[in-house]
Amino acid sequence: MGSGAWTIEKRSSFRSDSFAREYETIPETGCLSVIVLGASGDLAKKKTFPALFHLYRQGFLPPDEVHIFGYARTKISDDDLRNRIRGYLIQGKDASGEQSEEISKFLQLIKYVSGSYDSGEGFQLLDKEISAHEFSKNSMDGSSRRLFYFALPPSVYPSVCKMIKNYCMNKSDLGGWTRIVVEKPFGKDLGSAEKLSAQIGELFEEPQIYRIDHYLGKELVQNMLVLRFANRFFLPLWNRDNIDNVQIVFREDFGTEGRGGYFDEYGIIRDIIQNHLLQVLCLVAMEKPVSLKPEHIRDEKVKVLQSVLPIKDEEVVLGQYEGYRDDPTVPDHSNTPTFATVILRIHNERWEGVPFILKAGKALNSRKAEIRVQFKEVPGDIFRCQKQGRNEFVIRLQPSEAIYMKLTVKQPGLEMATVQSELDLSYGQRYQGVAIPEAYERLILDTIRGDQQHFVRRDELRAAWEIFTPLLHRIDDGEFKPIPYKPGSRGPAEADQLLEKAGYVQTHGYIWIPPTL
Repeated sequence: MGSGAWTIEKRSSFRSDSFAREYETIPETGCLSVIVLGASGDLAKKKTFPALFHLYRQGFLPPDEVHIFGYARTKISDDDLRNRIRGYLIQGKDASGEQSEEISKFLQLIKYVSGSYDSGEGFQLLDKEISAHEFSKNSMDGSSRRLFYFALPPSVYPSVCKMIKNYCMNKSDLGGWTRIVVEKPFGKDLGSAEKLSAQIGELFEEPQIYRIDHYLGKELVQNMLVLRFANRFFLPLWNRDNIDNVQIVFREDFGTEGRGGYFDEYGIIRDIIQNHLLQVLCLVAMEKPVSLKPEHIRDEKVKVLQSVLPIKDEEVVLGQYEGYRDDPTVPDHSNTPTFATVILRIHNERWEGVPFILKAGKALNSRKAEIRVQFKEVPGDIFRCQKQGRNEFVIRLQPSEAIYMKLTVKQPGLEMATVQSELDLSYGQRYQGVAIPEAYERLILDTIRGDQQHFVRRDELRAAWEIFTPLLHRIDDGEFKPIPYKPGSRGPAEADQLLEKAGYVQTHGYIWIPPTL
């Protein structure tokens, strides 16, 4: 590869030989059946099927080995399902001739089976169709692989798991497997999550269960461990002696957009903070694992969660945007927050005294998700530049993926003046021509490979709910009220005041601008 020239390669080729030898699983020979449960729903057509298509295009789902089955209650034909998802497979402009041919070939791999989620008749038919595919590929009984993707509401997980266990498992163990991928929300609090985990755990072993959190599939979230543990200059800085505070932020510039009834059951803490942002916190705060094996990484994440102190009332600000209750599907007296700022404190040697500020909201003045690590001020400021702002290390997850470090430099010119600037790694500029994979794409590939590193383990889920359940129960009981805020604003002013009280120093006059190509 020439200097400065980037080409698109299969993802596996980016790994070093030594990494591949130690951590990649041995290729399996049995044919693969991917079963999308809830195939007629929005999640399946917008996320699951497009992810499978992109894996197919890159050669990860060879047509001579793989077949895809859609299963749902809706009574439609194979072609009806194919036509429903066709428009979601290529984003942007109309597909080219070559892409149209690829789409057509991919759609021919899809077969649809209709049935209910709580009776054996439909799943017996599904098993019959899967077995016919396996037989056509000359797979030995038990050597085939079956991946069930739950694009379904959690309320039907127990019955669907029971049906799969009773009717759709591999008949013997000759190197094949049956795995399930379950979507969030994993319950609404500690009790419901534990009940759901117990119901699924009675039927499937933990290595068969993949609890998907798509944030763990994002390119720059996956980069977190590399940045922290493969770069020497971060190692001595990443602690309470140098870092003043850490912000993990999720902002949307639109409201609930027609899904107010669903959102009102959960709220912003359950929807975003308790899962997505807390997972990111674990990667920012965890100790170096013994190795990159999934269990070693997940062990360290659990230790972080178990070290989080109980949340204090004075370190929480809730908000609800004006007009939220105008949605006819939202109760008139809803107490559900659409905005929350919560400070978590980790009681261990590395992070004692450092606030981790988790902030998420809808109908705000911008759309972004980022990790912002703010360092302490330089002692003995001989340049008198502290008012310009502190050093910050920022990982921008979306949009315009970037990693940049904000620092103070001399302003060009004859005078000895300082100015805030940045060292910038913007992915769109640095890696031109390299497509950043969608999170679902990467995570589905991980499930096929049997890599659980980027999935949530049962004890990790329990520890996460233990942190937030007391606060959530108080909100549900109406004891904690959200503050109204105007759509298109930064959220409640009280949230900025809380950040200031926690020690965050906002930089005025400096704005990071993504570089142009």
